[in-house]
Amino acid sequence: MSNYKSHIIIGSRGSKLALWQANYVKKELENLGVNVEIKIIKTKGDKIQHLSFDKIEGKGFFTKEIEKALIDDEIDLAVHSLKDLETNQPEGLCLGAVPKRENPSDCLLINKDAFDESKELNIKKNAIVGTSSARRKNQLLLFREDLKIKDLRGNVPTRVNKLSNGEYDGILLAKAGLNRLDLDLSSFFVVDLLPQHFIPAPAQGALGLQIRDNDHSLKKIISKLNDPNTNENVNFERNILNGIGGGCHSPFGAYSKLNQNGERNTWVTFANKVEETPYRFATNSNDVSSIIAKFKTSFKNKNIWISRSLKEGSVFKKILSDLGIEVVGKSLIDKKIIKQDSLPNCDWIFINSAFALDSIINLKLYFKTKKIAAFGKATAKHIQKNGIKVDFVGEGTPENVAKSFANSILSDDVVFFPSSDVSLGSVQEKISDVNKIVKITYKTTFNTASIDNQDFLVFTSPSNVAAFLVFNKFQNEKIISIGSSTTNALKNAGAGFVYQAYESSELSLADSVLSLI
Repeated sequence: MSNYKSHIIIGSRGSKLALWQANYVKKELENLGVNVEIKIIKTKGDKIQHLSFDKIEGKGFFTKEIEKALIDDEIDLAVHSLKDLETNQPEGLCLGAVPKRENPSDCLLINKDAFDESKELNIKKNAIVGTSSARRKNQLLLFREDLKIKDLRGNVPTRVNKLSNGEYDGILLAKAGLNRLDLDLSSFFVVDLLPQHFIPAPAQGALGLQIRDNDHSLKKIISKLNDPNTNENVNFERNILNGIGGGCHSPFGAYSKLNQNGERNTWVTFANKVEETPYRFATNSNDVSSIIAKFKTSFKNKNIWISRSLKEGSVFKKILSDLGIEVVGKSLIDKKIIKQDSLPNCDWIFINSAFALDSIINLKLYFKTKKIAAFGKATAKHIQKNGIKVDFVGEGTPENVAKSFANSILSDDVVFFPSSDVSLGSVQEKISDVNKIVKITYKTTFNTASIDNQDFLVFTSPSNVAAFLVFNKFQNEKIISIGSSTTNALKNAGAGFVYQAYESSELSLADSVLSLI
């Protein structure tokens, strides 16, 4: 056996990204006083470039040859992208360390003539998007059925060159690889997809350092490169994958992290084939077996009411209806617009909801000289769909949005708040009177109705809570809220347990419903 304090051979694929990863580990080991060399090994995945991943037979097509070299003592250490490594290790091998994870997100690179901020994912209608990942294909079609998906192979620079050459309107890549290679992406629009929305592959962004199981001296050395938090998170994700029997060919994704309170948050997506709507959910469970058990859940005879009239293409309705759940979307409030003939003299317009924008959309021509603020991401997307640039997007609780926005305006800026007659004014109350103009631009009236025999009640505003209570009372339904203001209204109205979505979006609400079934 080699004397690892003097010499270690790392096995790696020959792509620029793989060599970056191998050289990163090499440098870290050299800092520990170890002499290291890199041996390039060609894998099945490198040799077969004309097929998409789901058409290559077998598993581990980026790792098998490297693992064989490790077993045969030709190398001492294999550096893998951990997402490519099978969850069950070959006999005699083990995962010795997992360094700190890079960004786990997927990233959509878009040619500038294909960018459309008004569309979901910011890419034009019927765009050609390149990826060979079943997971990415499946989630692309969830958000945008119109997209034309075309297989994309080759190393990262090759894929980016294919985009530059106009073979695609956009391509999907791992953000980690782009960060590590530090490529010039200035000719594209770069859209980073939040891992809670576009769920990555298990362990995406992490490296796996694989060694022989009986190599105790090397195990001791590389343990110094291990990041315990990363190791815990990616193992949790990989254990879910292992439990459902998924692999590289399955449209499966998992992303898990510990929040500031030490609670584990996990997002999972799964489909049997690319073309079907995925079953996805968010969970706070620490129990892998309970998460795996959810994949056997029956959705028959489940009924859900949401306090929103759902538009065509609603992701909430699509995800739940395609699982056989009966979805009723009915708002209990009506909005009556009070026509505005002009905008007040202001620097900013703060839009707190889709209704607020709709109430002054007739004055859109005059928006060009103003800065536009949106309460949250959903409101921002509605504004952008109307071809309007957004300069501020709030995040988190109303209190956080108010504080962040107040810090974003100048001392002499004037902010116009188009508002409802029943608006809570969470943001505007944080702005001094000399810096704000509040005007009632629409009135809210209750459209009361009896809501019966529902398993779930999903509330999207405090006003809908008040309207619901006119003819209804809470019984044994499971109750979901879109945000903190709505949660407070529900609790003040006597609701028991209220599950609050992780953000104010239909996607989050659908994830929340499926987390409770």
